[in-house]
Amino acid sequence: MALRSPNLNVMIRAAREASIKLKRDYGEVDQLQVSKKGPADYVTAADIRTEKILRGELTKARPDYGFLMEEAGVVEGTDPDRRWIIDPIDGTTNFVHGIAHFAMSIALQEHGRITAGIVFNPISEELFCAELGQGAYLNDRRIRVSSRGAMDNAVFATGIPFMGRGSEGEHQTFLKEIGAVMAVSSGIRRFGSAALDLAFVAAGRYDGFWETGLQPWDIAAGVILVREAGGLVTDIQGRDLRLEAGSILTANRNLHQPLGQTLRQARK
Repeated sequence: MALRSPNLNVMIRAAREASIKLKRDYGEVDQLQVSKKGPADYVTAADIRTEKILRGELTKARPDYGFLMEEAGVVEGTDPDRRWIIDPIDGTTNFVHGIAHFAMSIALQEHGRITAGIVFNPISEELFCAELGQGAYLNDRRIRVSSRGAMDNAVFATGIPFMGRGSEGEHQTFLKEIGAVMAVSSGIRRFGSAALDLAFVAAGRYDGFWETGLQPWDIAAGVILVREAGGLVTDIQGRDLRLEAGSILTANRNLHQPLGQTLRQARK
């Protein structure tokens, strides 16, 4: 792969260090303390421990940088222009249920722009990484979004609203979206980790992905992965993506517009 920057190496080292205990926790998931942030929204001792390790390793290497983290929130750094955006376990529900589809997500934001990101599944040992202008990689192999051009050949991923997330009206809107995409595609997948969904789009495994109700730490690393792999990323209305907007639409350049049009038509 292209020569990794010092910052990307720092991110990768931190993730691998945190993965040692995380893999052990996964093997003993029945013994972990589990609580809920809300209905069907879990947080485990492993989330907190993993985030603490990541924060410690990143601070050791870059003491001036700030943080935006799922569990601990915002930590201001002495450098006002750079911060790490961290989700220690994206896919905690999968983790709690013994499903080996979850990942650490780390992104670097500089001057308001995401410049590097990694998504690491410690169980499969798949490491997705990207830097601005340097392409996207899976375990040192260059990856690209798919080249499919027809909706009826495409497989899309999404996240399904669950108890406590979204209103009844939003749930009904989602069902309309699912029905519309089902009618014109080869299939829809819901695996439970937005970070990995985006990484899979970057690797060409999925042809596109959409979801609402997301937080910046869910998507920050995945966004640069998809863009560096040649894909398009917007919100569901087709506007420039803001991490705080909560919705995302991404696909290869052939399918982004028709997928977006299908979703927006379903929402009317």
